[in-house]
Amino acid sequence: MTTAAGAVSVSSRAPVAAAKSRGAASNLPHYRIPPHYSGQRIGLFGGTFDPPHEAHLAACLLAMKRLALDHVWWLVTPGNPLKDTMGLAPLDERVAAARKLARHPRIEVTGMEAEIGVRYSYDTIRYLASHCSGVHFVWIMGADNLRTFHRWQKWRGIAKSVPIVVVDRLGPSLYATGSVTAQALGRWRIRESEAASLPSRRPPAWVFLHGLKSPLSSTALRAVRQSQKLRRSRATMEGV
Repeated sequence: MTTAAGAVSVSSRAPVAAAKSRGAASNLPHYRIPPHYSGQRIGLFGGTFDPPHEAHLAACLLAMKRLALDHVWWLVTPGNPLKDTMGLAPLDERVAAARKLARHPRIEVTGMEAEIGVRYSYDTIRYLASHCSGVHFVWIMGADNLRTFHRWQKWRGIAKSVPIVVVDRLGPSLYATGSVTAQALGRWRIRESEAASLPSRRPPAWVFLHGLKSPLSSTALRAVRQSQKLRRSRATMEGV
């Protein structure tokens, strides 16, 4: 989103490392496609979730309510090609942390992208569309991701494949609606009052939801974590 939520999906690992990851993941239920059935309205919320935070949860709950979604799937990516993955926590840890935070009967957390071996969000969406017949998917992302969405791999293909809901963020919303993507897809933006109809609309279609004003950011929280590690390391060295 994204999401936060993360910009582009998935792995930047070398092929051998990715193969090992898929092999290890195949026996774990949280690396598989969550349960679903035809006719369901499901939101897809992708990101590194390093770390997951309350704004992730709030954005999904807002989208769930306004779009009348049956479920939201958190797609925890192995890595994000548009972001620095140095210091990124292991996938298993991020999946576990996301599951601990979500704790909602209609939110499923999965690391399935490591299992299916895709690299970009476009490929994830196409994979799910071909394996989840009859499900009405919606892509959820924060306003900060809308600003850089035109840098995503096959971003126009994503817009043509699935309806998109953009959730307001404190700060990014001021310039997100003037972004390259917002201008390019402007004719397909629907009124916020029609948000509940989005999952059943034929893409391209998108809506901007107001109401969530959270300054939380995984990037900022990760920087704080790295800074704390550095301070602890220096303190240890000084004590030797």
